[in-house]
Parts: sequence; C-alpha cells; structure tokens
Amino acid sequence: MKKVVILGGKGIGMIASSIIDRIGDAYVIGFLNDNIDKGTLIGKYKKIEVIGKTVDLPQYLENDDTYVFIAYVGFKYEKRMYQKILSLNIPNDKFYNIIDPNSIIPKDYCKIGNGVLIAPYAQLSPDSTISDNCILLANSFVGHDTFLDHFAHLATNAVVGADVHVGKMVHIGSNATIRECVNVGDYSIVGGGAVVTKDVPENCIVVGNPARILKEKE
Repeated sequence: MKKVVILGGKGIGMIASSIIDRIGDAYVIGFLNDNIDKGTLIGKYKKIEVIGKTVDLPQYLENDDTYVFIAYVGFKYEKRMYQKILSLNIPNDKFYNIIDPNSIIPKDYCKIGNGVLIAPYAQLSPDSTISDNCILLANSFVGHDTFLDHFAHLATNAVVGADVHVGKMVHIGSNATIRECVNVGDYSIVGGGAVVTKDVPENCIVVGNPARILKEKE
C-alpha cells in the first residue's frame, strides 16, 4: 500500500486521513507539523501521531511508496506561506490525490491537478479545472468552465458559478456563493454566506450579500 505523510494536523488533516482510510489504497503514517511537538497524538477518537516537522519531509519522500498531502487552510500570511511551500520543492508525482468515492466528477470532462482533496458530495461540472493542492470540502460545487488556481479552498456548501476564475490561495467560506463570470483575486478570503456578484481584488476579505470589501489584508 501507499504511505501518506500529511503536512498539517487537526481539521483538514483529519478529514484527509478519514477519506484516505475510506479509499483504502493507502494509509497515513503521520503528520508533519511545525507548531506541535513530535510524538503528540492528534484526534479525539482515532489518533494520528506528529512524526516531525516540515524539514523532515525529504527523508520520507526518499521512499518510492511514500507520498505527501498538504492540509493547510486558513493561512494568516498567504503569500509568505505560498513561497514556503514552493521552497519545499516537492515533485508533482509525490503529491497524493484524495478523492472521495462519493464525490461527483464527470469522467473525462474535467482536469484535476496533484495533491487535491475532493470530499464527499463535492461536485464538478464539465470543463472545470482544479489546480494542484486545491481542497473542496463536502457539498461544494464548481460550475462549468471555472478555473481554481493552486491551493484554492472551498469550504462546505460553497458554490462557485460558471466561468469563474478563483485565484491561488483563495479561501471561500461555508455557504458562500460566487456568481457567474467573476474573478476572485489571489490570496483573498470570501466570508461564510457571502454572495459575490463582482470581481474581488487580490488580498482582500469580502463579506455580506452582496459581498463588499471588509478590509485589505496585510
């Protein structure tokens, strides 16, 4: 079986681990986490051990049967984190895709990158593009001809309409809706329940219905 190292911890890390268990072709050997001590067990019920820090990743990837999944969501400094991830120089063929059997993906009609998580009942439409390391949580929806750039995150029940461009490191909150033909700039955050009807600039937080800019991020 394949082995998977997860960069992260509770939350998305545990969701990823549970789906990996359900798929059944791999198992998680542990978390790499820069903020939690090695040996700490994460999880209320099933326990997964923190086996080291990010700098330890190369020693695991030396093994042909070991892969990595990045479970980072909700960054505070997105640009800085993006550069940090790029500096790890993880080969594309070492990313593990986590695609739940109950997700809805039209076969041969979409492009899905490396290191992607697609949770139960997330749905893609034809001609949608999901770039590397995107995360689509349960019941999220991506419309036709929509493009999600690297590390875009859709929380539960988020809806992205047709012909939308979602920039890299964008987080779209639970129950938010992005209307058709809208661009969401890199590193921006769409608050939970927001309805986005016009373009969102880079590095902004938008909230409300219709969505408005709450503030520009640092």
